[in-house]
Amino acid sequence: MRFEDAQLRQIELGIQTGVDVSIYANPAFSQYQMCEIRLGLAEGLEASVYAKPEFSRYQMYEIRVGLVEGLDVSTYAKPEFCWKQMCEIRRGLEGGIDSTIYATPEFEWGQMEAIRWGLEGGIEVSIYAKSEFSGAQMEVIRWGLRDGFDVSVYTNPEFDWEQMYEIREGLRDRVDVSAYAKPEFSCEQMRETRERLLKEKGNV
Repeated sequence: MRFEDAQLRQIELGIQTGVDVSIYANPAFSQYQMCEIRLGLAEGLEASVYAKPEFSRYQMYEIRVGLVEGLDVSTYAKPEFCWKQMCEIRRGLEGGIDSTIYATPEFEWGQMEAIRWGLEGGIEVSIYAKSEFSGAQMEVIRWGLRDGFDVSVYTNPEFDWEQMYEIREGLRDRVDVSAYAKPEFSCEQMRETRERLLKEKGNV
C-alpha cells in the first residue's frame, strides 16, 4: 500500500514537530487517525495506547482526551466501545464516579448516560441499570427515584418509556395509578385515565 498525499502531510507535520512518526507511518491509518496520534505524541502522551487501526478517529479522540486529563483510559480504550460509549465512560471518570458500573458493551451510550446521571445524582442506579431497559426507560425511572416516588409500579420492561412517563406523572399527581399501570393500556389511554382521575380528585 502507498501513502496518500494527506497521509504524507501528517507524517511531514510529525517530523517537523519532532515526534516519533514511526508510530503512525502506516498506510492502514487514515489521515485523520494519523492526526490524532500525532497530536497525542506532540502532547507527550502515551499515544501507543490508541495508535491502532481498529480505533476510529473519534475513538482515538476520546482516548486522547482522557490521557490529557490523566484518566485511567484502560476502562474504555477498547475497540468494542463506539466513541459515544467511550465519551460516557470518560465523563464518568472525569466526575469521579465508578463508571465501571456501566462500562460494558451491553449498554449502548444512551443507557450509559442515564446511569451516569444517576450516579452523579446519588441515585441507587441498580434499580434500572439493566440492559432490558432502554436509555429512555432508564431516564423515566431515574426521574422517579430523584423525586422520591415508588418506581416499583413501573419498573417493568413491558412498559415503554411513554407508558412509564404517564405512570410517573400519576404518582406526581397523587392519583391511584393502579387503575391504569398495566402494559395493555397504551400511553394515550393511560393519559386519559390519569387526567380523569385527577379531575375526579379535584371534585372531591
